[in-house]
Amino acid sequence: MIERGQLFVGGRWVSPAGAGTIEVVNAATEEVLGTVPAGNGADVDAAVAAARDAFEPWAATPVEARAELLQRLGDLLMGRIPELGALIAQEVGMPVSTAMVAQAGLPAVVVKTFVDILRDFRFEEPLGASLVVYEPMGVVAAITPWNYPLHQAVSKLAAAVAAGCTFVLKPSEVAPLSAFVLAELIAEAGFPPGVFNLVTGRATVVGEALTSHPGVDVISFTGSTPTGQRVAEVAAQTLKRATLELGGKSASIVLDDADLEEAVQASVRQALLNSGQTCMAWSRLVVPRDRHDEAALIAGKVAQQLRMGDPLDPESELGPLASHAQRERVRRYIRLGLQEGATLVTGGVDPPEGLERGYYVRPTVFAGVDNDMAIAIEEIFGPVVVIIPADDEDDAVRIANDSPYGLHGAVFSSDRARAERVARRLRTGQVDVCGVGGFNPLAPFGGYKQSGRGRELGRWGLEEFLEVKSLQLP
Repeated sequence: MIERGQLFVGGRWVSPAGAGTIEVVNAATEEVLGTVPAGNGADVDAAVAAARDAFEPWAATPVEARAELLQRLGDLLMGRIPELGALIAQEVGMPVSTAMVAQAGLPAVVVKTFVDILRDFRFEEPLGASLVVYEPMGVVAAITPWNYPLHQAVSKLAAAVAAGCTFVLKPSEVAPLSAFVLAELIAEAGFPPGVFNLVTGRATVVGEALTSHPGVDVISFTGSTPTGQRVAEVAAQTLKRATLELGGKSASIVLDDADLEEAVQASVRQALLNSGQTCMAWSRLVVPRDRHDEAALIAGKVAQQLRMGDPLDPESELGPLASHAQRERVRRYIRLGLQEGATLVTGGVDPPEGLERGYYVRPTVFAGVDNDMAIAIEEIFGPVVVIIPADDEDDAVRIANDSPYGLHGAVFSSDRARAERVARRLRTGQVDVCGVGGFNPLAPFGGYKQSGRGRELGRWGLEEFLEVKSLQLP
């Protein structure tokens, strides 16, 4: 039982203003894993005040000093990978073997990328008779999701503090425990008091208070599109900058000259990463119409072969969903797919045999899906892949772009030039070409359309937290 009774504000662990707590549930056992404070508006006020007090001296801190602190934080995160991987595996349900890499290792790598980005970035640039100056925006409030809790927090934090901003973090109440470890490491690394502050609580209380707070200059939000719309609406009342990384319904296009077996296997495995609880999941598999049935057989076989089990078992390849609410949401979409007339290849609403306890949902594949079905349009955020037949290349591109989202995607072909040409036609922020590319933390990440606005990671992530000033020189 992990009991966290204090918040991190102004460089100290402090008692929350209220007495309420939030239970954190183990996704595999449905038992309480820990508790965290249910912060309120007074806690938000204190955290924002601490961040405001720390902003001016932190903004004036030399670049090299900021880089050294980030380097130290990255090293400390590296040293806690086993602990963090196991902790997040229990909160979210991702198997620990994968969580060590994606949930714990990647955040440490991201921090270290910003060390080099910061040292190389030109904060002043002469332009004729002007001097263009990049300055930190101020206090950043980050509202982060439960599916990759540490990675999303660190991606925002590293960019913001590198830019010279100060930071208030509100993690998801579903998976907040790694944020407390992060706060401990921030303190151990030696960041000045107030540069980082942690307030846990419910979105309707702490999230709303941060988004509307006049002392916050930037809101950085990752989560669902409906919640992102609410964040943008509230932030607009004070005209604060809002960067939004939202939902996705990404398509993997398998062209007629691709190796079908290889492309389908890769696409299904990518879509089922973290039990489908990934915004960039290729949940729509677009295949040539005359090979649809063959693709369905391959996809079903891949899904059936994945070993489901306890996320702390290193042999598990697929774990439970993160919460009861998420499991019921996914089951509802599976039922809806059947009602819409899609063909169930494998999976379904019944729990896996022997895994009746825990938020498990069998990996599910639907075939014969039309792109106007709800299961093809709406983000399910679970282990559900839909297979959509396309008449030709142009039809495949039309289907992929016929979505309110535009976050990620893939194109498979034996001809790389052809695949790249098709990739350029997709209205989406990232596309993997001819395979599952390794995640590049130096490349910009973000989406088109209802997948959000703004970019994270790389120098583009840094620039999201910078204002641009022009000094007109004599």
